[in-house]
Amino acid sequence: FLTPFSDILLLLVLYVLQGIPLGLAGSVPLILQSKSASYTDQAFFSFVFWPFSLKLLWAPLVDAVYLRGFGRRKSWLVPTQYVLGLFMIYMSTQVDMLLGDGEGRGPDVVALTVTFFLFEFLAATQDIAVDGWALTMLSRENVGYASTCNSVGQTAGYFLGNVLFLALESASFCNKYLRFQPQPRGIVTLSDFLFFWGAVFLITTTLVALLKKENKELTPTKEETKGITDTYRLLFSIIKMPAVLTFCLLILTAKVGFSAADAVTGLKLVEEGVPKEHLALLAVPMVPLQIILPLIISKYTAGPKPLNTFYKAMPFRLLLGLEFAFLVWWTPQVKHEGGFPVYYYVVVLLSYALHQITLYSMYVAIMAFNAKVSDPLIGGTYMTLLNTVSNLGGNWPSTVALWLVDPLTVKECAGAQEQTCATTVAAELCTKAGGSCVTTLDGYYVESVICVILGFGWWFRLGPQLKKLQDEGQSSWKCKRTN
Repeated sequence: FLTPFSDILLLLVLYVLQGIPLGLAGSVPLILQSKSASYTDQAFFSFVFWPFSLKLLWAPLVDAVYLRGFGRRKSWLVPTQYVLGLFMIYMSTQVDMLLGDGEGRGPDVVALTVTFFLFEFLAATQDIAVDGWALTMLSRENVGYASTCNSVGQTAGYFLGNVLFLALESASFCNKYLRFQPQPRGIVTLSDFLFFWGAVFLITTTLVALLKKENKELTPTKEETKGITDTYRLLFSIIKMPAVLTFCLLILTAKVGFSAADAVTGLKLVEEGVPKEHLALLAVPMVPLQIILPLIISKYTAGPKPLNTFYKAMPFRLLLGLEFAFLVWWTPQVKHEGGFPVYYYVVVLLSYALHQITLYSMYVAIMAFNAKVSDPLIGGTYMTLLNTVSNLGGNWPSTVALWLVDPLTVKECAGAQEQTCATTVAAELCTKAGGSCVTTLDGYYVESVICVILGFGWWFRLGPQLKKLQDEGQSSWKCKRTN
């Protein structure tokens, strides 16, 4: 009786552990923003979120290379988690220095990016191993729980690494809600947090290594391809299929219209003085919504045409981008001495909730479509490829959007004649001349408008082509394999 339950529990724990590096990485941009890093720095740091989208490149390796005696999945899971744990403990000694001490030394963005990139790379590798293990660890009738464990576990881990961390790290939050005597810093620092989770990683991994035996895998079915080179060859032959290629090109460009709203809005709000832990805490009431939404939306995407939902949700999400820009403009108007009024947070929460509804409608629709067209003979690889492309379709526009905020911002030198603020050097000269740089046009607003125009352009011109892909017969998606 206990074994299936303990297996599901173990999977859940492994997915929670995976969400923690994601959550921590997600909290760094907010910390950088409160230390007034530039948007170019933020764009550079956003590369940290790419390994999860690119894991397809080394997934075949993880699937094919292993020590038989130790177990196909444990061969990767155990070393990866050990390295992650040790890495976190090592980072805990370095991270305060990397974030800058606030005494004239700013954050070292390059070092932070490299460190967290490695960190996420390891977490993504752990993800490949856990995903693969989930399929053999759970019995046939319980295998449906794998995706539930994945989404619930990752969400919980992200919550611990992001929301809980930012709240406990904030002095004002801790003083207001958790302490009797106010103190100058939060209850935990990033280095304490890293040390704690590093230890948790090491302990859990040791237990898994010693106690959990892998089920002997049945003889590989037709689904498994032979060897690594075969898998890469297979990936290549999938991408070359006309229907798949069209889908990839469309989905890589579909999310350009949302990039300013998704990538920059939160940072702008922090810049306007909204406490970062309050923004993070807005995620709490969203959790029930994120659990309920896929269940409701999957009713609509279950039929033969899941992409219609994607198409219908798109214009609403684009318009919300403009609403977000309005929200950022409105923020300084309502700010008062004690922070922000309650009604301001209610408006932000509602905007965020509406945004989540459109986001999930599109996400669930794409997932449903990918599952529907994936060739069952090579299920795993095919599905991962399509999901990878849709993730990348969100990553690159976000990085570009962050990169362009500074160049699109127009600043003038107030109080000093003949000075400009076009470059950092010019800005320093302006200050020397007794002036100050004033933003006359914020690049974020320019970008928000451009994005919405591009987004509607895509929706009118290319949206119908995406919907047309649903009329392709099953044969257009079947992989023609040459043996």
